[in-house]
Amino acid sequence: MKTVFVMLITIGLLVGGCSSSQKSSSRVGYDFSGVDKVAVVSVEGALRSESAKDEIADFFAMELLDHGYAPVGRAQVRASLKDQEIDFADLNTTERAVEVGKLLDVPAVFAIDIPHFSEQISITGKMINVADGSILWLSSGTGKGKRTLSNMFGLSSSSSSSSVAVQDPMFTEVISGAMGDLSKQPLTPEEAQRAQGVIKKMCRTLPQKTRPEW
Repeated sequence: MKTVFVMLITIGLLVGGCSSSQKSSSRVGYDFSGVDKVAVVSVEGALRSESAKDEIADFFAMELLDHGYAPVGRAQVRASLKDQEIDFADLNTTERAVEVGKLLDVPAVFAIDIPHFSEQISITGKMINVADGSILWLSSGTGKGKRTLSNMFGLSSSSSSSSVAVQDPMFTEVISGAMGDLSKQPLTPEEAQRAQGVIKKMCRTLPQKTRPEW
């Protein structure tokens, strides 16, 4: 059993090629100077760990700050909704995101979807106008990186059907037991680095909010 486990670790640490792509679009003619606060309301998709989702939201918040916006982080949004006894888990529609934006009294909200987060990651982010629910900015990016034990068998802080190579419940239980409760784990340093790189490229096209002249 030890021999098999060591072999699996060795195979899992093999490095694959690295590549990335990005495409985006923003609303032509819209005056973004009126958008001050932007609430990051949802991170949906392959990630199952709340800690990992918060990290992804924070990466977008950093980019929003760099572009002149005042982001309201996902953790802050969650705390505000908890105070108002609103279910934070059901925010995966534009209508619900807009509803939360109105409750938070912000002109725009940010919604993030992660269809894949394994050896290849795929992320989509969009800024939504709270006033009418229209999309102000939309971007998607993909990235490829290391082939690790966790993403080979779907045992990282993410969960994607394409990453699950072994369906045997006993095998998964043994590996999960050895690695701890992965549903509560943050991103690994390698996952965080790849995700932040993809997000940074995505947000290069984020409209720059006009800063006040002093």
